[in-house]
Amino acid sequence: MPSASDWVTYHRTNDRAGQGVGVPAPHRLTPAWRAALDGAVYGQPLLLGNLVIAATEHDTVYGLNLTDGSVRWRRPVGTPMPLKRLPCGNIDPLGITGTPAYDPPTGSVFVVAETTDARHNLVALDARTGAVRFSRPLDIPGRDRQAEQQRGALAVAGGRVYVPFGGLAGDCGNYVGYVSAVDTRGAGKTLVYRVPTRREGGIWAPSGVAVDASGDVWVAVGNGASFNHPYDGSDSVLRLSADLRRRIDYFAPSSWGSENADDADLGSTGPLLLGQGQALISGKDAQIYLLSTAHLGGIGGQSVRIGGCRGFGGMAWDSRAQAAFVPCTEGLLRVEVAAGSLRAGWRASAGVNGSPVLGGGAVWSLDQKAGRLWALDERTGRSLAGAATGSVSRFASPVLSGRWALVPTLHGITALGIS
Repeated sequence: MPSASDWVTYHRTNDRAGQGVGVPAPHRLTPAWRAALDGAVYGQPLLLGNLVIAATEHDTVYGLNLTDGSVRWRRPVGTPMPLKRLPCGNIDPLGITGTPAYDPPTGSVFVVAETTDARHNLVALDARTGAVRFSRPLDIPGRDRQAEQQRGALAVAGGRVYVPFGGLAGDCGNYVGYVSAVDTRGAGKTLVYRVPTRREGGIWAPSGVAVDASGDVWVAVGNGASFNHPYDGSDSVLRLSADLRRRIDYFAPSSWGSENADDADLGSTGPLLLGQGQALISGKDAQIYLLSTAHLGGIGGQSVRIGGCRGFGGMAWDSRAQAAFVPCTEGLLRVEVAAGSLRAGWRASAGVNGSPVLGGGAVWSLDQKAGRLWALDERTGRSLAGAATGSVSRFASPVLSGRWALVPTLHGITALGIS
């Protein structure tokens, strides 16, 4: 079983709260090591004891030593897709993009690799050795797999691994968003939920799939093809049954049609499950919505909303402080949450808007353009420490555990010591 400080999925837990364990109050960040890998790392690395798992856009998965970044094992799982052979997009080559997930009962790490024939394969690896345990195709027959992209984080729950799909940057081609689920031992059929729109409706936010304590699956859906009634399941937060056979509940803004038309949808962040019957979502429409998980309310059914934040990436949640941290393009924003109410707190400078995580009384966020990680005081937003990381992707998010901060970069992994 993983220890409490392990990081086994995006933002450590399936609610996507992003809370690190055993992290000291940061006063200084010290470069520890840099692992130059064979491609860019877009997803968060995983941390299992002293083993760092990193997956690259070159379709290679690495097991690294936490102490010095040396390679324990290396496993190619395919040959990535060149951008020139895709109808649009912004990742070249396109290999493993979504954050992997680890399953303690089987000891497997799961990744999804896109390969040169535009196929998307779920690969299960032995976390100790990197040996391939099984590989399963996830493409839906009859769909244009060249237009589909696997970008959101995977999640493991209830003996299944969940995988979200959306489209390429540019929304080209005939794609439709969907979620697949496969038994963690590779047995049985692949389960699928398709967004009921005729085109688009991608599930692409980096935080991917969230799973609640009852096993229900939560996703955010991007813009769809319908601009008027009837509602087509797009621009929404969906609550799905664990077997993906039914949509249990949904929320969509009252302006879902015009948001579809303007590409101003909710799908740019994933749902953040706050507990105590509440969830948070923020999208391109510059609104943050507080939702009741008991009843999402359908169209216009939010509990409350506040403006001033175009959210992109993954959010974080401090349950003790009742504060969420939202990666707005305008700058990272602290949001105070109470029963049925939201209030905007401090905002970081515009450059510091990476998907945040929490630890040591600080919120940690990347400045993509500067290639720098910042630790900001949770209460005030004051800078506590910072360090260069090297170039990172737009939605890169760090991993915190004990005295370590791990950052996925366009060249591999950067490790920083926290003191």
